[in-house]
Order: sequence, then C-alpha cells, then structure tokens
Amino acid sequence: MGKVVCVTGASGYIASWVVKFLLLRGYTVKASVRDPNDPKKTEHLLSLEGASERLHLFKANLLEDGSFDSAVDGCEGVFHTASPFYHDVKDPQAELIDPAVKGTLNVLNSCSKTSTVKRVVVTSSMAAVAYNGKPRTPDVMVDETWFSDPEVCKASKMWYILSKTLAEEAAWKYAKEKGIDIVTINPAMVIGPLLQPTLNTSAAAISSLINGTKTFPNSSFGWVNVKDVANAHILAFENPSANGRYCLVESVAHHSEVVNILRELFPNLQLPEKCADEKPYVPTYQVSKERAKSLGIDYIPLKVSIQETVESLKGKGFLH
Repeated sequence: MGKVVCVTGASGYIASWVVKFLLLRGYTVKASVRDPNDPKKTEHLLSLEGASERLHLFKANLLEDGSFDSAVDGCEGVFHTASPFYHDVKDPQAELIDPAVKGTLNVLNSCSKTSTVKRVVVTSSMAAVAYNGKPRTPDVMVDETWFSDPEVCKASKMWYILSKTLAEEAAWKYAKEKGIDIVTINPAMVIGPLLQPTLNTSAAAISSLINGTKTFPNSSFGWVNVKDVANAHILAFENPSANGRYCLVESVAHHSEVVNILRELFPNLQLPEKCADEKPYVPTYQVSKERAKSLGIDYIPLKVSIQETVESLKGKGFLH
C-alpha cells in the first residue's frame, strides 16, 4: 500500500490488468505508454478505480535511450511488460526483435540509474522456455529449467518466439552484471477478459475460431487467464523470496479441445468442424505448476477463461 511502482507498456492486455490490480491494492502507478494523447491507449486506464488519485501516465518508447528514466525514477518496483506481439511480420528485426531486446535493456538501464528500485518483474513468455528442439509429448514435463534455443527459432522463422527468447537472455545477463534483482513471468497463451478497446493477438486466437473460419489450427498451446498472469506479476514483486522464472500455464490443450469447449459453452456459435490439415494432432505436453503454486497462484480453469474471453469479445463488438 502506498508504494510507487512503474508499469511499462501499460495500455497492453496483460499490463492493463497489472495496473488495475495494483491500483486496487493501493499502489501509486507510473504507467508508460507510447502516446499519452491517444484515447485508445489511455481511456480504459484512466477509468480504473483509483486512477484519478494514483495513476500517472508517462510517454516512453522502447527504442529511445533513457526514455524510461522519469517513469522509473522513485519507484520501488518496475513491471516491464512492453513488448510487441504480432504474427504478420515484414521485418522481424525492426518490428519484434529490436523493441523486445533493446526495449528490455533500455528499461533495465533506467532502473540501474535509480537507487529506489528493489525489484524488476519482467514479462517474458513460454515462448522463451519451450522451443529448444526437444520433443514435447504427453509424458514430457516442461519446467523453468528449459530455455528456447535461438538457432531453433531462426531455423523455423519463429520471430516472435525468437524476440522473447533473446529479450529474456539479455535481461538475465544485464541484471547479473548490474546487480539488479529481476524475476521473470513466463505465461503461455493469455486469454480472459479484455480491458483495452483493441483486439490483442492472444485473445484473437479465440475470436478467430468464432468468426466464421472453416478450420482450426493443428497446434497445441498452453493457456492461462490474464487475471492469473497479472496477479503473478504482483506476487512476484511482493514476495521477497520470489526469484528466477515462473512458468504460467493452467493447461495445455489442442485447438480441437478449445473448439469443443466453445461448442459446449456456446452451442449457437458457428465453429470450425475440421482441422486445417490431415496430419495427426500435434501432441499436448505438461508444464510444471510447482513454482507458480509457490507464488500463490491458484489457476482459473481453462473453461472459465474461454467463457470470459468470449463474453468480453462479444461485449466489445469483436464477434460478427
């Protein structure tokens, strides 16, 4: 209560929930956004409970040296969530890799200049954990000791995954050199209710199944509710013994299972009947929940997360 913290990329999907929960807990939040004059980026934040008293917006750009100095100045905790997430990329280096890696170093550099920062919580991803060429099958347990391999990512042109992998590597290296206390949160596909007015990439994974597509992808992902992810960030800051990385995955499910849950919850939706290819379904795998539990995370079940996502998408007019 009463502590001052910073959230970068505050208008984003996860970050908006982090801001909401911090304000509800009595924190004063310095929130960075690229354009404080864009109502699409700020209105949903300014309308949060506690915002008029304790939310302060700052303009900052991931690629601009020193642009986070004033936002992190005087803060005890920094939540670095700003990082681009798109699939349709023309120039991966400029669009994804530079903002992710340079942006992370920029924020950590600003943190190293101020003596008040006790801990930085970095939003990483399961993208930085699970892609190392090892097989992922139902008997395999992925945990925090796994690191994605940049060479594997490059070979498969998985640019977003590469950007998160390189950014997390850079964060640990820099934090070690400068003696900054960092913790990383590594969520899988994040779904659940949207606070922001724009459709983000992970919630779009659900909306794309509903908006008249004929097939569902042959892929298996970990899924987790945005509220659990936001909560984990705050617990990782508040708990002195929190350290290292925390994988956040409530369950790993193939898209066929997601479609089945959608069909059961919303029988009148038009849903795809068949898989995008004829190959055997990509297998699911397990992700350890030990460390997330030790933080105090009690996961919202996938079915509830899917229901909340659809209701939120409907409410925001993203379903035709």
